[in-house]
Amino acid sequence: MIDRVHLRVPGVSLLLDTRDADVRVAHWGADLGQHGDRLDPAVLTASAAHSAFDEPAPVSLIPQPARAWRGTPGIAGDRLGRAFSSRLVLQDVSVERQDDAGSQRARLVLTDEASALRVDVELTLDATGLLLIDQRVTNTGDDVYAVAALDTTLPVPGQATESLDLTGRWAREKHPQRRRIDQGTWTRTGRHGRTGHDSTLVIAAGTPGFGWQHGEVWAVHLGWSGDHSSRVERAGDGQTVLAVGELLRPGEVELAPGETYVAPTAYAAYSAHGLDGVSSRFHEWLRSRDRHPSSPRPVVLNTWEAVYFNHDLTVLTQLADAAADLGVERFVLDDGWFLGRRNDTRGLGDWFVDPDVWPQGLTPLIDHVKGKGMQFGLWVEPEMINEDSDVAREHPEWIARPNGAGGRLSLPWRHQQVLDLVDPDAWDYVYARLDALLSEYPIDYLKWDQNRDQVELGHEGRASTHEQTLAVYRLLDALRAAHPGVEIESCSSGGARVDLGILQRTDRVWASDTNDALERQSIQRWTGLVLPPELVGSHVGPGTSHTTRRTHDLSFRAITALFGHFGIEWDVRTLTDAERSQLSAAIRFYKENRALLHSGRAVRIDRPDYTDAAYGTVSHDCSRAVFVYAALATSPNELPARLRFAGLDADRDYRVGLGLPLDPHAAEGRGVPPWLRAVADAGADGAPVVSGRALMQVGLPMPGLHPEHAVLLTVSAV
Repeated sequence: MIDRVHLRVPGVSLLLDTRDADVRVAHWGADLGQHGDRLDPAVLTASAAHSAFDEPAPVSLIPQPARAWRGTPGIAGDRLGRAFSSRLVLQDVSVERQDDAGSQRARLVLTDEASALRVDVELTLDATGLLLIDQRVTNTGDDVYAVAALDTTLPVPGQATESLDLTGRWAREKHPQRRRIDQGTWTRTGRHGRTGHDSTLVIAAGTPGFGWQHGEVWAVHLGWSGDHSSRVERAGDGQTVLAVGELLRPGEVELAPGETYVAPTAYAAYSAHGLDGVSSRFHEWLRSRDRHPSSPRPVVLNTWEAVYFNHDLTVLTQLADAAADLGVERFVLDDGWFLGRRNDTRGLGDWFVDPDVWPQGLTPLIDHVKGKGMQFGLWVEPEMINEDSDVAREHPEWIARPNGAGGRLSLPWRHQQVLDLVDPDAWDYVYARLDALLSEYPIDYLKWDQNRDQVELGHEGRASTHEQTLAVYRLLDALRAAHPGVEIESCSSGGARVDLGILQRTDRVWASDTNDALERQSIQRWTGLVLPPELVGSHVGPGTSHTTRRTHDLSFRAITALFGHFGIEWDVRTLTDAERSQLSAAIRFYKENRALLHSGRAVRIDRPDYTDAAYGTVSHDCSRAVFVYAALATSPNELPARLRFAGLDADRDYRVGLGLPLDPHAAEGRGVPPWLRAVADAGADGAPVVSGRALMQVGLPMPGLHPEHAVLLTVSAV
């Protein structure tokens, strides 16, 4: 059997040491070149043929105590307390190679006769440089094996001394936190029954002070929408690993003889050029998928913050008229259309159009919306149920209970319980109702919400988060197969279900329930670490935020929303003439530039002052770019540091202009530099021409913006 496997695409190498019937990652990181497979793994790993516990113990791809690993095992389980410690032995290796620019794949088979287990591992190094790890364990014994864990574990080198993960809460998702990597284990768990508002999109390690544009970074994401664990662990001997995996409750996955547990896919990215390099690998991989949204992302109007539960046909048709006049392309009817749904305490689960509110069904509204040239979307929340609903009264057994049928209910959350989709009758009911709606009405889009945590989810007295998550996946898959033209958004009281598991089945996520532009600046920046902007819903809300009561000028709200899948969540019937003109201009800019915004390379610029931010999108041929400079808070400096652009071609000349007019309230007159004043006054004729090298190395002076204001810049090669 071969003693090494080298997977390589430009920029990234993965070298596996397969000596002595074990599998170790000798190297994951910088490109070792075309002849990296000639490198002796023994040069990079500790002694493989260790025979004593006190000899150096290299980290196996699946770390095990039986191979002297003293950290968290990569596989765990037992047979009623027996065969609790496996020692996996490599049985087979196969490699599929394409040319140097194509993806490459290694398949490994490991077994343990004593524990009666077989583990299959598939490692795919995609052409984008993203590494995908798929693992499954099969019970080859004669009795039940209870799976406790099957994690993905990847070593990182000693120069990675700083970790990064994300956390948050409702309406404040995806905020970064950094730590020095010391000896011990830093673990982030999600026990919400869904991904969670506080979930970390990645667990990352990097060289000291790594930023968006500099430093080496290693990062791992778990594509799973249920309970999960992410950790960075440094052993006493200095070896450091990143690990992710599904978090299983006791008894949740028990394999009968011959059965297999399939672990969620893990996605790993290495970058020699900071977090933007990590982001680029995720974005390129997502965009290369066959089912990635390919049509221009339509301008959306969602009715929630315009009418809430006030569903009145006259009001909604007026809203549709105002939306169409602005250039909206998709009109989404939010919560309140189904039986008895006058507030959020009742009706959830009764997926029938309410005849008291809609005596002719949804047809009059849909016909009006379609007649205005817009798509029609509808809000649903299929996984939850109100106790005050017909379906709950008729089928109380369909409500998930931690101790089984007839047992107590979980504590309510937002007046909701969880519909037990593991129950085939409950699953069939939900599928039938959604299928009927999509068959009866020409619905183009579902806003699929999920508004509560599920912290003690059970089916027939057993923990069922794992099976519930798979049931949701099956439901989405079945509906998409039956209605392939319908797009689906993953909303989960905002950003509580943002992961690549749900995004294999949906077309975008709702990053947060807050449309506060200041909060969205950070939420969207860090959600964009993994997701490209076309997958992240971003809306212009009312002047005063529904969630924070903070008030922002329309220019700041619009510029913030442009860097996502642009939409509106506002009663646009009430706009002033000035607001209508300003919002129409933003919509025109979005339509003219969405091809660039949704295909280019995302660039975030490391700034010397924490009170401002700069970011943008650059076309792959470096001919065009759009950048934002935003003031987030008051600065200790009277004027900001120059904006040193990034991602441009140093040897080309560029004209720098304004994407949207400079808001007269954004800056004091003395704070506007002459070049920007000339552009504001004379348009393209006043735009300076500057070399890419100067823009990136010297930069341009920025205006002294008032807090919570922004300027939108265009950069075009000449």
